[in-house]
Amino acid sequence: MRVAHLILTYTDPKQTERMIKNMEHKDFDFYIHVDKKFDINPHLFLKSIPNVYFINNRVDVRWAGYNTVKATFECIKEIVDTGIKYEFINFLSGQDYPLKPAEEMMSFFKENIGKEFLSYRDIKNDWKEGLIRMEKYFFSNHTFKGKSTLENIVNYIMPKRKIPYNLHPYGKSMFWMLSPEVAMYVVNKVEQDKKLINFFSLCWASDEFVFQTILLNSAYKDKIINNNYRYIDWSLGGANPKTLDESDFEKIMKSEMLFIRKVNQNVSGKLLDMIDAKLLTLLTFFTWAI
Repeated sequence: MRVAHLILTYTDPKQTERMIKNMEHKDFDFYIHVDKKFDINPHLFLKSIPNVYFINNRVDVRWAGYNTVKATFECIKEIVDTGIKYEFINFLSGQDYPLKPAEEMMSFFKENIGKEFLSYRDIKNDWKEGLIRMEKYFFSNHTFKGKSTLENIVNYIMPKRKIPYNLHPYGKSMFWMLSPEVAMYVVNKVEQDKKLINFFSLCWASDEFVFQTILLNSAYKDKIINNNYRYIDWSLGGANPKTLDESDFEKIMKSEMLFIRKVNQNVSGKLLDMIDAKLLTLLTFFTWAI
């Protein structure tokens, strides 16, 4: 079996290299999407790593904007169009990092064929802040002058927005591990429906609930495991998770997750070194045991 690791990035290509090299496996392929507004050239040396490919149809990703969803959709379509049979697409960012050696990660995927991994919360009943993101109008995908003022006026005049088809809203993290079949189901369901496109494009951070809402209102809902196996620390509050460092090491290693986010080499360098040492120890033992 094969797994496609999809990496959305715009930041440090050396960190992306470090992540990929810790995940190298003959049955893992890596697809990299570099945000269109950034120069791709500093990243192109990654092509020298086996099984690394670049997404051609790059999108200008907007933080909290619908373009993040569009970029994800374009990546899924390009991966599927290769014709390669993948059991999973594993969606990552350039600020993620593996916690397990590649062989152990592959064992996880083999043992869980037929399952879909996606973290979610019931937005209507359990995440009121998430509901606001849907009920109000947001122009986060746009950059025109006076955007905030217009948002306030529109939301003052207009009634609360309602999700099309009375779908029950779910959401949480934008990162997941899905089969290509299920990922393409979401792409087709949204792209072929103007009501859904119009609705999600005027939400705030729709990338954190498009997949959850579509899939948990579908026939695939019983296959979904409510876990994306990412260690993420939201303890600081705000719209972004904590950038992890060496003080988080013990909690991370006890978490049984497959990945952490978010990290960068300036703040997290020592932590990444500690994880690398642990990974190498595990990999040596695993190889010997075989």
